[in-house]
Amino acid sequence: MTTSPAAPGRRRRTARASTLAAQAEPQRETSTATAPDAPATAAPSPTPATPSATPVAPVPTIVAPAPRATTVIGAPPVGRIPVLDVFPVAEAGRFPAKAVVGEAFPVRATVFREGHDAVAATAVLVDPDGAVHARAAMVDIAPGLDRYEARLVPDRTGLWSFHVEGWSDPYATWAHDAAIKVEAGIDVELMLAEGARLLARAADRTGDDAMSEHGAATLREAVEALRDTHRFPGERLAWALSPHVRQALSREPLRDLVSASPSYPLVVDRPLALTGAWYELFPRSHGATWDDHAQEWRTGTLRTAAEQLPRIASMGFDVVYLTPIHPIGLTNRKGRNNSLGALPGDPGSPYAIGSADGGHDAIEPGLGTFEDFDAFVARAREHGMEVALDIALQCSPDHPWVTEHPEWFTTRVDGSIAYAENPPKKYQDIYPLNFDNDPAGLYAEVRRVLQVWIDHGVTLFRVDNPHTKPLDFWHWLLADVARDHPEVIFLSEAFTRPAMMQTLAKIGFHQSYTYFTWRSTKQELGDYLQEVSGDQGAWMRPAFWPTTHDILPPYLQGAGGQAWAIRAVLAALGSPTWGVYSGYELLENVPRPGADEQIDNEKYEFRPRDWSLAQHLGMADLIGKLNEIRRAHPALHQLRNLQVHPTSDDATLAFSRHLAAEHSPTGRASTVVAIVSLDPWNVREGVVELDLASFGLPAHGPVVAHDVLRDEHYTWGPQVYVRIDPAERPAHVVVLEHP
Repeated sequence: MTTSPAAPGRRRRTARASTLAAQAEPQRETSTATAPDAPATAAPSPTPATPSATPVAPVPTIVAPAPRATTVIGAPPVGRIPVLDVFPVAEAGRFPAKAVVGEAFPVRATVFREGHDAVAATAVLVDPDGAVHARAAMVDIAPGLDRYEARLVPDRTGLWSFHVEGWSDPYATWAHDAAIKVEAGIDVELMLAEGARLLARAADRTGDDAMSEHGAATLREAVEALRDTHRFPGERLAWALSPHVRQALSREPLRDLVSASPSYPLVVDRPLALTGAWYELFPRSHGATWDDHAQEWRTGTLRTAAEQLPRIASMGFDVVYLTPIHPIGLTNRKGRNNSLGALPGDPGSPYAIGSADGGHDAIEPGLGTFEDFDAFVARAREHGMEVALDIALQCSPDHPWVTEHPEWFTTRVDGSIAYAENPPKKYQDIYPLNFDNDPAGLYAEVRRVLQVWIDHGVTLFRVDNPHTKPLDFWHWLLADVARDHPEVIFLSEAFTRPAMMQTLAKIGFHQSYTYFTWRSTKQELGDYLQEVSGDQGAWMRPAFWPTTHDILPPYLQGAGGQAWAIRAVLAALGSPTWGVYSGYELLENVPRPGADEQIDNEKYEFRPRDWSLAQHLGMADLIGKLNEIRRAHPALHQLRNLQVHPTSDDATLAFSRHLAAEHSPTGRASTVVAIVSLDPWNVREGVVELDLASFGLPAHGPVVAHDVLRDEHYTWGPQVYVRIDPAERPAHVVVLEHP
């Protein structure tokens, strides 16, 4: 059995595990639904004591109404200038919103006041040390509805907070009234005198609110003009309403009656939590060979799989993801194509974890040792990639836990342990875990297992079927790992109902699989792109995969390279994170009869491949080009900046990502437009309508458009004629050049 030197013993609890168990035990005694080590309540604060603490907004206590009155105790005051409906806030701040370093994330709020005086709003970002990192002027995005928005950009990881300040804008109020009254000859000198007093007050501010020397000088010039009775009133007013004065007060506004919302939590992760390209492989297939003498396959190893790393890196991937590498059970081992009887030499499903050689903290002996694994991780890093490992919390009947901890499973009335099933599907080679009988012990053991792999260089985990485990377990586990290893990223493989997917994201999963794999029409894709890049992006970061080892969608079954190219473009540009399952380069498009997955599925057998064919098919080159484009353009590193554009053709989808210059790491605006034909067989043509002004470009053009997929240049206006022949190219991927 191969075990980790970092794990003193699979069955011996470490001091760390005992501590975890102690933390977890009271949770089940009280039968609450919060994380085992979470406090009952916690108030949000702009200066959290530790990055690991998740602020929780105070919950209003509603008392019984007295006759003719209702009293709310504990609710924050509405404020002199009301600030309501702040976004992004989950469950009144119970769960933090998410961002990554360098991400321009939106903050919105409804801000208004009584009467007709002008109001404005400021979004404030507070860093993990409690210092104000940025103040951003909010823009009214829905005139008449009092909805304001700004974008904030954190610059390091940790637990941040944000809030919104509403305030009265005396200059805007005076400017509006003075422009009307002076022109109408009403209270002219009075209005000019009030303006002079107002601008003098703004210029003479002291302390933290003091204006810059240049700004104050600009306002004082306007004050002198307003008080100069030798000039015409209109000329005096023009000085005070000039662009120079407005710009000075825009940069350093005079704010009255400032009213702040509560502070809300924001967890900021490293950029790979949002943006990256993943490549999945089964290590045992890479280097597997057929033994003619023994008439059976010989497994590939971690060492032979490592030989593929230069090829994978050459396509621009950031993460190499390994399916489970643990010992595989013999009892009820599945044969080829999920058959119930394994033949001699069949390797079994790597998801049936555990044998006499060990469990989740061990390596299948045929793959190698921990020394081999460490060498794999080191070589991946040499090529600029990190290693992700599949975590499947389930067991073969031969797993050591079955005999050592039978309480961690469900025993049926006949004394047998229940295997996994999703009727009518049955998984006779797998026992699911029961998290309710001994949560303290099981929680601690899973945490220990994760630490084994973290100690061996794993920085990302793809979690298999997290929606089949309790949410309070994940809430506790992810928080505990984040406390010790904030760099570790978890990808949720939960193809399930939206409420579960969203909640898994809110309680700590960094990324999520999505329904993208099954969206194929123009309407479906357009709607879904806007959905995942909209408000839910504050918690659920989507990962787009055209195929997986479990899924071969109908769109790709039996389809040629054009269809596979289309899906690659959509996945790579539709989300900041995308991934491919090895073999995508070879267009493996034959389904297993009766199932939307590949025939001769790699889950149940060795699948060596001739990678020299990939160059002939051209898919590897396309994947490499897409990853090159993704890395080169900052707009593609963002999630919540997508816009779908109208097209006249029902099989042509157009969408863009735009990043303003003030939010871009290069200091220049970044705009990428993708125009994709969804028809892999026929030439499509039509007109695409672009809102150039929304990109900060001349509304009517012309603009220079550089197709970076084909290195061609065009001149575009707001309406663009396109013609796409899928035999030549799957799409236009165009960078709009900003002056």
